[in-house]
Amino acid sequence: MASGGGYGDPSQKIDYVFKVVLIGDSAVGKSQILARFARNEFSLDSKATIGVEFQTRTLVIEHKSVKAQIWDTAGQERYRAVTSAYYRGAVGAMLVYDITKRQTFDHIPRWLEELRGHADKNIVIILIGNKSDLENQRAVPTEDAKEFAQKEGLFFLETSALEATNVETAFLTVLTEIFNIVNRKNLVAGENQGNGNPASLAGKKILIPGPAQEIPAKSNMCCRS
Repeated sequence: MASGGGYGDPSQKIDYVFKVVLIGDSAVGKSQILARFARNEFSLDSKATIGVEFQTRTLVIEHKSVKAQIWDTAGQERYRAVTSAYYRGAVGAMLVYDITKRQTFDHIPRWLEELRGHADKNIVIILIGNKSDLENQRAVPTEDAKEFAQKEGLFFLETSALEATNVETAFLTVLTEIFNIVNRKNLVAGENQGNGNPASLAGKKILIPGPAQEIPAKSNMCCRS
């Protein structure tokens, strides 16, 4: 079970730090999703993100304190200048499109290719159809996105940063999956240590994904707001 916890307690002991990146076309609402999750805020007057930006929020998952470090593309996507450094160390990704703009969904395969080309191959990815509050302007059918997510083995949710719909659920889905993977790796590492082999992840606070981690397909995780 995961709980939202507070929005930041400097005295809190941190068991894990997970880096999650937000990617997708400009103006799909990435910064608003981040603001809603990290600070429970939304601004109708939001401007394009300038400069490097990340925010953190600490949650409790299975009685462990997990700090989510969420990185925004900082507007670089407008210039196709998202660098490999942005993806480095990321263990989760949120691939965001705007349900009212078909082009932003059509660009998702390109973003996914770039993500998989730069990030660890076992990164946990969720496809996000944002602005679900604008149903009357929908240009991307839910079934199209669900089919794509199933084909690519992604989690999928539709969200509304404006109405705070499914934003928390989307982040918790990614973070809980990462947490479960870490626990499985720690379990294997502990067994190896018991057999006289070094436990590579024992006592580590920050997850460094391993090269052989298998993440199951997410075909049963598609749902609509």
